[in-house]
Amino acid sequence: MNTPHEDYIHLTQPELVNLAQALGCEFLSTNHSGGYMCTTAALCNTRKYHGLMVLPLEHFGGERHVLLSTLDERLTIHGKPFNLSVRRYPGTYDPRGHKYLEYFTISGTPTFIYRVGGVVLKKELLFPHTQEHLLVRYTLLEAESSVQLRVSPFLAFRNAHQLCHANLSADTRCQPIPNGISIRLYPGFPTLHLQTNLASDYVHAPDWYYNIEYPVELARGYDGHEDLMVPGYFELTLRPSTPAIFSVCTHKVEPRRLSAEFNRELQLRPPRVDFRTTLEAAAGQFIADRGRRIEVEAGYPWFGRWGRDTLIALPGLTLTTGEIGTFERALTSLLSEAKDGFLPNMGGAANPAFNSVDAPLWLFATVQAYCTATGEHQRAWELWGKQLRAILEKFLRGTGLPYGIRRDANGLIWAGERGYALTWMDAIVHGEAVTPRIGYPVEINALWYNALCFMREMCERMASRQLLKLLANEPERVAESFCNTFVLPQGYLSDVVDEAGLHTSIRPNQILAVSLPYSPLPPTIQIQVLATCEQDLYTPLGLRTLSPKNPAYHGRYEGSEPERDRAYHQGTIWTWLIAPYVAAVERVRGKEEASRIAHEVLTALEREMHRCGLGTLGEVYDGDPPHTPGGSIAQAWSVAAAMELMGKYM
Repeated sequence: MNTPHEDYIHLTQPELVNLAQALGCEFLSTNHSGGYMCTTAALCNTRKYHGLMVLPLEHFGGERHVLLSTLDERLTIHGKPFNLSVRRYPGTYDPRGHKYLEYFTISGTPTFIYRVGGVVLKKELLFPHTQEHLLVRYTLLEAESSVQLRVSPFLAFRNAHQLCHANLSADTRCQPIPNGISIRLYPGFPTLHLQTNLASDYVHAPDWYYNIEYPVELARGYDGHEDLMVPGYFELTLRPSTPAIFSVCTHKVEPRRLSAEFNRELQLRPPRVDFRTTLEAAAGQFIADRGRRIEVEAGYPWFGRWGRDTLIALPGLTLTTGEIGTFERALTSLLSEAKDGFLPNMGGAANPAFNSVDAPLWLFATVQAYCTATGEHQRAWELWGKQLRAILEKFLRGTGLPYGIRRDANGLIWAGERGYALTWMDAIVHGEAVTPRIGYPVEINALWYNALCFMREMCERMASRQLLKLLANEPERVAESFCNTFVLPQGYLSDVVDEAGLHTSIRPNQILAVSLPYSPLPPTIQIQVLATCEQDLYTPLGLRTLSPKNPAYHGRYEGSEPERDRAYHQGTIWTWLIAPYVAAVERVRGKEEASRIAHEVLTALEREMHRCGLGTLGEVYDGDPPHTPGGSIAQAWSVAAAMELMGKYM
């Protein structure tokens, strides 16, 4: 892997001066409270979601807002200026400071090495945990004499999903504070305090920079041009013996303490020296401690908290590294928002949406994973038994549920209404679901059977006779109905069964009927289901969402939003599905074969960590080779799936 003189994740000068390559490599650093910095290895923003300080703001419903978009930096050496920054405008890049880059790594914290003639400058970006604070440290590694540094902050102060344009409402006034200024462009936003640890001169010269272009947004079919406000610039002298720190914070700081704070925070960073430690660090990026609650961010840079994603990802993100307390707090936080037997699917605590039939059923599997990892069945019952019982009883009654959800006489769960997508295959275009699954979805009923079996086990352990009596022989009845309903003559499972009958499209949802701890299928059918998924859907990066043999298959996840949504679950590869697939392999073919597949998968995923979302794993890949990555650059359940395989097989 890495030599003693190389960091595990790094780019060198030939890769960095190749602007197309450097722009394709993005990095992420979070403050573990929902805020992040994210941009490219060239430090040129290519998305509206990129920024050096992006924070969730309670004043605006907890949604993320880009406060500091980027910094423009200029060195003056012997009277000659050299701009280190890169910005995209229509048809051109100006300035083009990537030509001075020699090295980039995310080990410890994102670090850049520039060489300008005989001057070598190291720049480190640090986002302290649980703070709304960005620290940028500049260190002269080589220089014959002092060098002048000019830093110009590019401010956005806007929702991460929107764009900023020049306007007369922006308040460009600033207030002097020790070694810097404070500024707030619009009411409701926090005030930013821009300060340096060393003495510096600030020149107030507010100006708009127009028509900055984000090519990735344009390629995705969105508006990709915005104007940013630069209130002025800081000038300070760099000397080889004294690093300079530029601080951006939502509260005033003591300049003389910045250096010690930087060193202290840097020591807290987990090591990223190999695949395992880098994957573990990536897992921690999704845990957001909001004080009274812990949330799992579904993905960066645009996803927030999702209930379904939380339940699927939480075991892999926490239990694999022994973070039992984090698991308990995160799950308890989510369950505090339960309503009428349903869990929030998306949206923050202030505006949750309960449009998911699978989230409440995933809860049982998530608690099941906790019990398996810890052996603490009694504690699980004490913490979450009330919610488990409420959801179970709600589904057993089978009436009065929203979105057409019901439990039929055969014991199976029917779900769906036109215009809604209640399962994880939730893409909607022009008001219609791309993959209509109104009826009996196969994974919903696999989760239901597993929930019934797990709750019967828990009732026996906890001597809950009343609930045990209510369950009676329900799991066996559901298993019989499941096999009678879903098993096709070809041997695999129908993805959904509706009034028209069985759908024969080969999709990956059926793998859950084999992988969950309790399977409703006999071994002979389990073998056939796995063989079908292996032949039509498996790749080492994840499972395709539809067989390439199907006329509706989309092999490329690209284009405008409607085009991408039509491909989202119609052939696109999803990494999270690889964990249940390997679990199914172990059940059917044994641990040795599962270990072989897990190593194949982890080898492929390790390569991806060096490719686009540096040091993390993204959301999806094209179904067609070369399996180009798409979607978010860092996805919680993708990292969680790799963590599960790493923990079990390596």
